[in-house]
Amino acid sequence: MDVKIEPTWKQQLGAEFDKPYFATLAEQVRQAYRMGPCFPPSRLVFNAFNLCPFNEVKVVIMGQDPYHEPGQAMGLSFSVPEGVAIPPSLQNIFKEIQADLGKPLPTSGDLTRWASQGVLLLNATLTVQAHAANSHQGLGWSVFTDAAIRALSAHREHLVFMLWGGYARSKRSLIDGQRHLILESVHPSPLSANRGGWFGNHHFSRCNAYLRSHGLTEIDW
Repeated sequence: MDVKIEPTWKQQLGAEFDKPYFATLAEQVRQAYRMGPCFPPSRLVFNAFNLCPFNEVKVVIMGQDPYHEPGQAMGLSFSVPEGVAIPPSLQNIFKEIQADLGKPLPTSGDLTRWASQGVLLLNATLTVQAHAANSHQGLGWSVFTDAAIRALSAHREHLVFMLWGGYARSKRSLIDGQRHLILESVHPSPLSANRGGWFGNHHFSRCNAYLRSHGLTEIDW
């Protein structure tokens, strides 16, 4: 596992790399990658941080863990590389954006363009074994990613946190709701979204209205 991380994030999270849990985590991840296919590719494990420096974050979208089938995971929550079929949850995200903002449905599921605008696409767990969802959930990644959320909450102002589904919503306690906007809803997966509560949540227009009200540039969703 390549633990190189963008300098402003290293400044905020450097202490985590020196803690015993992270040494154990890193070794377990290295062993897992040696034993068989794991995702994302090791060079992309910290992709969310490297594409979206700490001081440039405007929005945080929480995911649970990476896609676990070959060619999908790219170190950004919900995102898949150009040319890969758009997963159902991301299709529902795009449908809500279309309904909320009138944007056409994209043909690509690569969300790098969001990351470059200040959207931190953060999975709570940063790696996964092939074909085994949540297989690395117990390795300690959430300690590290929780520290990232706490740092953003404490040292930034007027961020938008989008918490979709029960797991993401459990992170609410890490965020100062007086300093930031917290938007919560059910998960966009078909199982959850079709029960109601996803479509019509207007998270994307609400996010942009909040950013605009604080003199910040909106996200081009």
